[in-house]
Amino acid sequence: MNKPKIFISTFPFGIHNPEPLDLLQKTGWEISANSLKRKLKPEEVADLAKDVDGIIAGTEDLTPLILTNSNLKIISRVGIGLDSVPLKLCKEKGIRVTYTPDAVTMAVVELTIGLMVSLTRNVHLADKEIRSGGWSRFTGKRLGESTIGIIGAGRVGLNVIRILSEFKPRMILVNDIKDKSLELDSLLKDKGISYKLTEKEYIYKNSDIVSLHLPLSSKTKNMITKLELNMFRQDSFLINTARGGLVNERDIYDALKEKVISGAAFDVFENEPYKGNLCELDNIILTEHMGSCSYDCRLLMERGASEDIIRFFTNQPLANEVPPYEYEN
Repeated sequence: MNKPKIFISTFPFGIHNPEPLDLLQKTGWEISANSLKRKLKPEEVADLAKDVDGIIAGTEDLTPLILTNSNLKIISRVGIGLDSVPLKLCKEKGIRVTYTPDAVTMAVVELTIGLMVSLTRNVHLADKEIRSGGWSRFTGKRLGESTIGIIGAGRVGLNVIRILSEFKPRMILVNDIKDKSLELDSLLKDKGISYKLTEKEYIYKNSDIVSLHLPLSSKTKNMITKLELNMFRQDSFLINTARGGLVNERDIYDALKEKVISGAAFDVFENEPYKGNLCELDNIILTEHMGSCSYDCRLLMERGASEDIIRFFTNQPLANEVPPYEYEN
């Protein structure tokens, strides 16, 4: 077999720690990387990786690449989300797919908790005001006095609940497609914290804070629209560190502008880099899809993706191949 050609589409990669890039370069294979230093558009990925054998990918839409590159044998995803990878098409074309599901968890959890505190205590507004000479001393509600709704109790959602338990919230409301009673009992029972497994609509109507921790799929796209936002309490907040597209961005803009809800914090957007009209509003915190952007998390993800693509081309078992149940989404 000729030396494999590998393209690294995700950015950044190997900047804070060169170890993953060093691993790839030691193979002696043809390694090329995203020289534009930003998230690539689908057609750019298809062009830059038009004849590669493998790709180390971020959140770029890979559909055009898969449709046009007949050489592609493996996609090694840096991260956990698979909405940008057309798994059914990959299966039809015999393309293997790996990801790094465990590497991102705690970095996303910590950002989520930080956004909850910053948003409910108006940290972003205080920063803006003091820079312009003001001094209002904004007042907000503690997490310990709040009812917090968690939609999606997977790796991230359960760890958000675990960390939140130390704040002693009034109640934690949980929605998940699976029965997570055993996990929740283990996390919360001994701490005397009340929780309830319930429907999403109940969470919308009764929470001070709603936090989303779901993958994007045909079932979850536009899960929250004007209809759902009108169920929220006027003094409530919405956090999305999961995936853009879960919340209709036009409808959340209207809800925030019209004070249907008090505020929001979004780390993810339907189109990234985000340049939409949410930037006009003061009652939303916007961050740059940086849930996974801690030094240790980036290293774990990048190294894991690199190691699996090396395993593939050296005929070793893959460590984190995407399991069959993910294809059902």
